[in-house]
Amino acid sequence: MSKPLPVHYRVIPSHPEAHLFEVELQIEQPEPGGQLVALPAWIPGSYMIRDFAKNIVTLTASDADGSEIALEKLDKQRWRCAPCAGRLTLRYSVYAWDLSVRSAHLDTTHGYFNGTSLFLRVEGQENNPCSATIERPEGEAYETWRVATTLPTDETEPYSFGRFHAANYDELIDHPVEMGEFTLVEFEARGIPHAMVISGRHYADGERLARDLTRICEYHIDLFGEAPFKRYLFQTMVVGNGYGGLEHRSSTSLMCSRDDLPLPGEEKSSEAYRGFLGLCSHEYFHSWNVKRIKPDVFLPYDLSQESYTPLLWAFEGFTAYYDDISLVRCGLISAESYLELLGQTITRVIRGSGRTRQSLSDSSFDAWTKFYKQDENAPNAIVSYYTKGSLVALALDLTLRIRSDGKRSLDDLMRALWQRHGKPHVGISPQQMETLINEVAGEDLSELLQPALRGTEDLPLTPLLEQLAVTLKWRQATSNSDKGGDPGKPLTATALALGVRYGNDPLGAKLLNVFDRGAAQTAGLSAGDIIIAVDGLRATQENIEKLLNYHRHRHSVTVHAFRRDELMQLEVPIREAPRDTCYLQLDEEAEETARRLREGWLGLQQ
Repeated sequence: MSKPLPVHYRVIPSHPEAHLFEVELQIEQPEPGGQLVALPAWIPGSYMIRDFAKNIVTLTASDADGSEIALEKLDKQRWRCAPCAGRLTLRYSVYAWDLSVRSAHLDTTHGYFNGTSLFLRVEGQENNPCSATIERPEGEAYETWRVATTLPTDETEPYSFGRFHAANYDELIDHPVEMGEFTLVEFEARGIPHAMVISGRHYADGERLARDLTRICEYHIDLFGEAPFKRYLFQTMVVGNGYGGLEHRSSTSLMCSRDDLPLPGEEKSSEAYRGFLGLCSHEYFHSWNVKRIKPDVFLPYDLSQESYTPLLWAFEGFTAYYDDISLVRCGLISAESYLELLGQTITRVIRGSGRTRQSLSDSSFDAWTKFYKQDENAPNAIVSYYTKGSLVALALDLTLRIRSDGKRSLDDLMRALWQRHGKPHVGISPQQMETLINEVAGEDLSELLQPALRGTEDLPLTPLLEQLAVTLKWRQATSNSDKGGDPGKPLTATALALGVRYGNDPLGAKLLNVFDRGAAQTAGLSAGDIIIAVDGLRATQENIEKLLNYHRHRHSVTVHAFRRDELMQLEVPIREAPRDTCYLQLDEEAEETARRLREGWLGLQQ
């Protein structure tokens, strides 16, 4: 029998119907003065304090003889065990009913968990080897369950329950676990085994998923020159309506809507499937960028409190740039389809006046309190380091290509980041990031970086795109749901706008966001108000724009709305919709140099 590892966990989905995992933690050599244990407050990749310890329902401790050991709770996530001789065993139950990619979920259909939700950290022994035995729930109903994770194991049967191991605590918590009945899609990318497990009811074409994911994965591997893992797993939970992803060192947890997946026999890519492929591309790119190329403050992670960095624009923004452009470069979507996605991103950034108030570096730094805790005023107060960060990546990529006549690009920066920081596990500081950008460019790019990262002015995308024979155009939104990216339907008359984002409500049209200096804000309407009538006619989310158009010849219109339980009557000015909706077009009459740069950028060169 092999010698037990210093720290061992046993995970039992003991009561799926009650959503309870039971965990047993054995510590072979606890600290003589009393062992401290703690559960993380946040999970890497999701920059918000989530206090996972709140889900611990019961917690007890005992010594090698089975005698109970006293526990003292020190704060919201730490406990101290009384001193004991020999092995210390803790037993605790965790409530798991968060159907997301960040925490844990257990019912009679499947189980899922991140290690940050279940594995108490043994303070002082974080670097010790550890193991975890994951068991199947008891009962005939669970006999067909399998387990999917990239945690290393010595078990011979793949996807079987059993004993897994990790070099340290950091590795242990970076391999999420899915259990239940699932569809298995397997493929290879550059000779490396990959798989996707799909949980939840679905009708997906597994062969097409394998074929398309192979192209995405091989593109990213080729970009960096190597894969940083020996196998990779996409864990996908299918629901009626959902979207999300979280990266890990050799896997990703995804959530998607049923309609996002391709059906057998479908030849064209739907908009929803295009979005799902972009999500897969995004999380896979993170295997290099943020899982291994990291801000210096993340080495090591301090999961007990916030870890502030002004660099999320590079880690999330660059990844958000590559997720979609990779689809066109590997041939899964057309250039026109990519430009539609890019136009939608530009539209999202421009429509929020928060971009004029918060810099990209501040957005990154304040992710913990602003981006991840958005309220109804968020569009007026913050800018996304995802979307604007991706536009900074675009501006950098185009600048590098133009000034070097196509000899350098953002790809060279990513490869340099991998070789100097990701592969040797050396964190990067904000100053080092900008220095490396200048080095790759072969010149000082501070005239671009300074306003882009620490200013609030708009990026010079129009002149940059023009040099690649891509024209950036603006138009009015045709409806409240118009995301941009295409020329839109010709308008029979000038579009009107309240300057709000609507949501549905049984009473009428609920205002989710009220934009700065818009007609609604000028009239005194606020987020949360429910418009029930326009000029005496009942208003709904579906008809409110039509009702406004009846009065385009007037200066204002009477609107009735509920604020809480109070009925209000307001005069709302009639205003034209702003030209804040972007679309991009290829210039087919481009000169040879611009066409060559454009083809290199989009990966269209033969």
